[in-house]
Amino acid sequence: MTPGVISLPVEFANALALAGGRLGLLGRQIRWYPRVGSTNDVATTLAEQGADEGAVVVADQQTAGRGRLGRTWVSPPGAGIYVSVVLRPSPREAALLTIAAGVAVADGVRSATGLEVQLKWPNDAHVNGRKLAGILAEGAPSYVVLGVGINVLPAAYPPEVARLATSIEAELGRSVDRGLLLAECLAALAARYGQVTDGDARGVVAAWRERAASTLGRRVEWEAGGRSRIGLADDIDEDGALLVRSGSELVRITSGEVRWV
Repeated sequence: MTPGVISLPVEFANALALAGGRLGLLGRQIRWYPRVGSTNDVATTLAEQGADEGAVVVADQQTAGRGRLGRTWVSPPGAGIYVSVVLRPSPREAALLTIAAGVAVADGVRSATGLEVQLKWPNDAHVNGRKLAGILAEGAPSYVVLGVGINVLPAAYPPEVARLATSIEAELGRSVDRGLLLAECLAALAARYGQVTDGDARGVVAAWRERAASTLGRRVEWEAGGRSRIGLADDIDEDGALLVRSGSELVRITSGEVRWV
């Protein structure tokens, strides 16, 4: 057995078994760790060693979890879902992965708990304006590691995180089955990734738009050419880029930080 890897806890093993074939390629190899630095780092090592597409890394705690732009993702033990998957998409498919993963998180949370989640470009899932989940895609030409962090239980977050974050249990006022949540999110990710690889970009983008309706039309600020710009978030295109209306210009943003104001 790989060092650090133990058998899946019963709550996860039973839920994943019940999900069965809906997990697709994400049900073939699932590794569980009680504690890691970052599930993305573990999955990246597996990818570099030639792991098959669909390898999944799940941890009960991350000590060095991270989000976009080098930010920390606080990952207390037993308080969330911390999972990364190894995918091997084409370059065109890779461009849509963060968008597809956001839709999958919203799908999975709703299926497992009934909670409706809103999406904010490029990688945030929100409820009532507070962050519930984040997505981080990292990789190389031969693979993409897609990491997802979901706040499930209320936890003792640092003050700067606590004022911006929420959790599924805090929103619902009841306990949530983490095993069912993981299974439903992986099943949803398998389905949405299947859409991407089958060439159904329009279906994925349409699903994202539906879940991002509350954020489109809002003012955003971003840096371009060394200066700050402001516009209105208008839409995303079929490659997942954010389209912003700035005066008479429609600006296409593919990376960097966008601040919603």
